Amino acid sequence: MPERPHIDNFRKQARALQRAVRAGDAEAVARVAGHHPGGVSAEFPLSGAQLVVAREYGFASWPRLVRYLDTVAEHGWDTKLGAAAVSDPADEFCRLACLTYGDDKPERWAQARAVLAEHPELTRGNIWAAAAAARVDDVRVLLAERPGLARERGGPMRWRPLFYLAYSRFDPDVAAADVLGVARLLLDAGGDPNEGYLFDALPSPFTVLTGVFGGGEQGQPAHPHCLPLAQLVLEAGASPNDAQALYNRMFDSDDSHLELLFAHGLGRDDGGPWWERVTELGTPADMLRVQLRWAVEHRQLGRVRLLASNGVDVSSPFAGRRPVWSPGDGRTPVEVAHLNGDVEIVSYLGSLGIAVPAVSPVDDLIAAVFRGDRSVLLAGAEVIAEARRERPGLIVWAAGRGVVEVVVLLVELGFDVNAYGRGDVPIEDAWETALHVSAGAGDVEMTRRLLELGGDPGLRDKRFGGTAVGWARHFGWAGVVALLEGW
Repeated sequence: MPERPHIDNFRKQARALQRAVRAGDAEAVARVAGHHPGGVSAEFPLSGAQLVVAREYGFASWPRLVRYLDTVAEHGWDTKLGAAAVSDPADEFCRLACLTYGDDKPERWAQARAVLAEHPELTRGNIWAAAAAARVDDVRVLLAERPGLARERGGPMRWRPLFYLAYSRFDPDVAAADVLGVARLLLDAGGDPNEGYLFDALPSPFTVLTGVFGGGEQGQPAHPHCLPLAQLVLEAGASPNDAQALYNRMFDSDDSHLELLFAHGLGRDDGGPWWERVTELGTPADMLRVQLRWAVEHRQLGRVRLLASNGVDVSSPFAGRRPVWSPGDGRTPVEVAHLNGDVEIVSYLGSLGIAVPAVSPVDDLIAAVFRGDRSVLLAGAEVIAEARRERPGLIVWAAGRGVVEVVVLLVELGFDVNAYGRGDVPIEDAWETALHVSAGAGDVEMTRRLLELGGDPGLRDKRFGGTAVGWARHFGWAGVVALLEGW
């Protein structure tokens, strides 16, 4: 999406496309061919161009795009609002105290504590700061004077008070009684347990529950009283089908959030109010299959068991609305587990009557590699060569798994130690090298072995332009930095 998307921007794009098509521009004609069922006509209408533009952004039709933009206008989260310091102490405290999914660091929260210590009175006249600080007495007084404050947007991020409470992280020792007391006051005064915002116009809403559970690609911490606060919000009517919360927490093996959400109906209702506002989100069943795919690929046996015991389909192929990191492979969960060399998940699914079907020789070879089976070195040269052609970046995924023996085995099979791939998911995107992955994970043993195998520390990743030592510095891994600098 463009920054601060507005319907006028998309209208201009549609008119420009219409003019280009009518002028015979080859690129424009190709765009139409890829997204318009009727193709190009002699008098290509504006409505046709609008349909193409909408579909290029992932919407089924122009009206669906327009509806989504209306939702963004009402529920948008412009993250730039929290990026720059402000003069008002209450707003500055809120800005520093809450998650941004960008600069979320202990130093930032220490600054929030310093602002509050310098201006202890700031919570007495500001409902948003009082909520972020979990000052129950101040919230009670403010709501007694103006109960409607619980439903008003304000503060630096233009959120409502309950959101500031859920996203606050400045005080790891905040009292549970204060947090839950503020939450009850706000909910009793009309605070919305399903409040949420679209992060920079992206379609998956960040809700109150999203903030409470924390997590994410940068490992943002959960709220200090995550489970009791989430329980309270769920009992107040929050939908358990929170796609962003599940995504943010799937990187960690802790399943306490899933257990709580399943207890409150995860996957068993219509999806809640956000599925009405953003129809492109997909169904709760789709969402849980995404969770299953990640769990199988990342050897989270406990999560696979939990999902299966709560009715998630663990036998059908991953197809249709599928995880974006495994586009269209059509594999079943047991095939994915087999390919990953995960004998535990294969065995568990087998106990459910789901056996590994016949797979290709290449898949069998890769599965054996990830099991650490050195007999693969005796495999036929054609199969080994085909595996290298199909999965040139496999060594990057292997490095992300942290098993040195598997990386060594791949190099012995002729895989390039300096190949580009992805360390987070097993697909062929040329993002980074194995050395970037080990350095970013702080894995000294893997980094040393990759260097011994010929890993080039001078190579830069394809997304951020960083070297392996740059990744190690970014994540604060002093041991890996010392190793790479001294190599």
